Amino acid sequence: MTFTAKRARIRIVVGVTILVAAGTVWTVRHLTATTQALQGDTRQFGMVYTLAAVLLLAQVVMCHLERPHRVTTRQHRQLSALRVVVLVPTYNEDEELLARCLFSLAEQTRRPDRIVVVDDGSARDYPRTRTWALAESRRTALSVTWLRTPNRGKRHAHGEAIRRTPEADIYLTVDSDAILDPHAIEEGLKPFARSDVAAVAGIVLAANNRRTVLSRFTDLWYVTSQLVDRSSLSAMGSVLVNSGPLAFYRAAIVRANLDSYLGETIRGRPVAFSDDSMLTLFALLEGRTVQQPTSFVFTAMPERVGHHLRQYVRWMRDSTIRSLWRARYLPLTGYAYWAHLARWAQALIATVLFVAVFLVQPAIDHQFAASLLLISILIGYAQGLRYLTIRRADESLASQLATWALAPVAAMWAFFVLRPVRWYVMATCLRTGWGTRADVEVSLTPRTIATRGAPS
Repeated sequence: MTFTAKRARIRIVVGVTILVAAGTVWTVRHLTATTQALQGDTRQFGMVYTLAAVLLLAQVVMCHLERPHRVTTRQHRQLSALRVVVLVPTYNEDEELLARCLFSLAEQTRRPDRIVVVDDGSARDYPRTRTWALAESRRTALSVTWLRTPNRGKRHAHGEAIRRTPEADIYLTVDSDAILDPHAIEEGLKPFARSDVAAVAGIVLAANNRRTVLSRFTDLWYVTSQLVDRSSLSAMGSVLVNSGPLAFYRAAIVRANLDSYLGETIRGRPVAFSDDSMLTLFALLEGRTVQQPTSFVFTAMPERVGHHLRQYVRWMRDSTIRSLWRARYLPLTGYAYWAHLARWAQALIATVLFVAVFLVQPAIDHQFAASLLLISILIGYAQGLRYLTIRRADESLASQLATWALAPVAAMWAFFVLRPVRWYVMATCLRTGWGTRADVEVSLTPRTIATRGAPS
């Protein structure tokens, strides 16, 4: 089966209404508490609650302002002339997933001009996939280059490919387990019709979202964050971080910053992760960074808690280090700087509330604030309705609704597990190893993703 997805025109008014109503009730209640706090009564954390509600409602309004980029016939011709080079670093990947990745690139409605696969010293050699890819290159006009290097990390794999492709106008970075929707490149290029767009993020979906409960609710959490948080930033041309499975960059910007990309250090230690956010920062300093919500890619999400937590630790170390760079380099006059500051304010507020309501208050007066949990679940359900605006060819609406029903699980997991992990990671952000897999951690069976014409 070929993985495909599209934006569905369904009514989300109910979700917006629920969220706005909940936020309004929450805000009114705590505006009263804020007034009391200004008069000397600080027991209700009124100002903290009010600020949290205002930030949430602002984000909701902004995310609904995002629109897919569309092009005219003339702009389509201009985009067709761009030379698109795909960078595919791979390290100890499941060979079936790597094969699906390359096959999905070959089946694009707008084919790339060149694909560069860099095997970063894997324990395996991918003989079937390499032979098929090079044969496909000889059989068609699709240029495929396959390199093997000593293991030095994803950035250096990118560097090898970038140095060999000076002809590129657009670099498309994908992960080696990424399976692109057939229209992913065609749709992802559309924002570049604007000359001031420097980078474009695609939407990442879990290919294995029905494997386990964990993969289901992390798919919900991840997709919702893209369609709420990232969409709100995209509306202002200020996406802070693209996702590695599908991200487009102006090649000239990447080449101009290649030495900085390969040589980044913090406190004298080389940084081997955080590649997506650094490339996005380079682009953001040169122009607009946006999301194209009609460009989709499927990737393998963790199916085990240990793998999921290791991935989250890597992401949060990435976020912590990159936040220091944003604070230093983003202009104060830009929206991105203040959006970045607001995100940290939200994180701080949420932590203060968590400690006060779930640790301090029960210890002092033996009361548990069930209302805060209820409002979190309600907000999770409302935001999660954005998940239902994507229709997948491999999944029924009933299955999507079953995933959406896990919104309380996702909210509580983020509330009680991921939040403490995030603050631990911030305290240990100088552990800068890439954290690459020692062996394959997620695989999809051939039966699950069999596609006509791919190597077998």
